[in-house]
Amino acid sequence: MLTKRIIPCLDIKNGRTVKGVNFVDLRDAGDPVALAKQYADQGADELVFLDISATLENRGTTLDMVMHVAEQVNIPFTVGGGISSVEHVDALLQCGADKVSINSSAVKRPELINELADKFGSQCVVVAIDAKQIEGEWFVHLAGGTIPTDIKLFEWAKEVEKRGAGEILFTSMDHDGTKNGFANKALSKLSDELNIPIIASGGAGNVQHFIDTFEKGKSDAALAASVFHFGEIPIPELKKDLKDNNIQVRL
Repeated sequence: MLTKRIIPCLDIKNGRTVKGVNFVDLRDAGDPVALAKQYADQGADELVFLDISATLENRGTTLDMVMHVAEQVNIPFTVGGGISSVEHVDALLQCGADKVSINSSAVKRPELINELADKFGSQCVVVAIDAKQIEGEWFVHLAGGTIPTDIKLFEWAKEVEKRGAGEILFTSMDHDGTKNGFANKALSKLSDELNIPIIASGGAGNVQHFIDTFEKGKSDAALAASVFHFGEIPIPELKKDLKDNNIQVRL
């Protein structure tokens, strides 16, 4: 059985880590480079950095920050936010990123997934999907959740896999920041219908939520932000509890 991964997510705005609820009401959570080192030292398996205003402000992710993170951590990290070209991904990887996460740009031009997978390999390409339930159906949203679309979650996820994505990072906008647990029904369906790893995002509030998303949601990895940033769930304790519940993790 593959080990399950714990992934702290650092949402970046104006060079600082921020965290909100349902994608709004942001508050400061610290310096991203210092947090990254702290999480690596605590035993996080990977890190994700999302420049949450890059798409809205029509600019790319900060290369300087990526370089500083690469100097400080020895675990894989993914960078996302405003990425829309092979050239930009090349620059991020040159600065030390291991993977890139694309979201709005992939929906607007799906061929980008093929181009990145062909050039850098599927293992490097994470497609992030932010979705919200509307009248019982999950719909994809863009630009940090600010733009609704008529694209259905499960159809889009299948296309993403077909085009060469190596992983899907699924965030339930309904659950984001609420600390009420992950969207396990949707996650389980994604896991059943796809052959690539699914990263659960949105809703972590306690250790049981992580256990549930691995058991009920069949998630391959669980991503969280505020419970880590504000010291509510220390990563070493979380991993010990997961191990005690027969969930394979790297200690």
